[in-house]
Amino acid sequence: MVGGHRWVDTQSGPARIGCMGVSSEVLRWLGLEQPPDAPGVVDTVANVLGDLDPPRARYVAAFAYLLGRVADADHAISAEERDLMLRLVAKEGSLSPQDAAAVVTLALDEFRRVGGTDNVLVAREFAGVATFEERLGLLRCLFAVSAADESVIVSEDNEIRRISRELKIEHADFIHARAQVREHLAVLRRAP
Repeated sequence: MVGGHRWVDTQSGPARIGCMGVSSEVLRWLGLEQPPDAPGVVDTVANVLGDLDPPRARYVAAFAYLLGRVADADHAISAEERDLMLRLVAKEGSLSPQDAAAVVTLALDEFRRVGGTDNVLVAREFAGVATFEERLGLLRCLFAVSAADESVIVSEDNEIRRISRELKIEHADFIHARAQVREHLAVLRRAP
């Protein structure tokens, strides 16, 4: 038993039983489970960065995916958010504008395709390859993207907090980065 849920994985049987007793074939049929040999979202995005060494390509792919999580937290990405994402990914990966656009577009497509199911995996991968300073830099970029349209709404703020936890960033560092966009925090604005 894992987390109170039955988990059976037998190689001899036709179906594996996963969380809540649902077979992997049913999950795959519903589009909720990828086949074991399917590439993950980081792999898919990193593949467009053939000129970068593979670890750096994976870093940039995860960076773009995490920016996309925040930009799409309100289920709408503004032109300002997308433009800033393009500039940040181009700078972080030393990419041409065309390559940055391909990475951002694919990262957003992958985020929407998997419906957030890979969020923690991508954050863990980023945390595993990034230095502490790079994780703090990403945190600042996440707040910058959320403030690009002059308002950090609660759903964006909450998504950044989730990401900061997944990246093992201390709460004090989160608060310090959040303070940099204080004037844009919707929660602190008075209602008209």
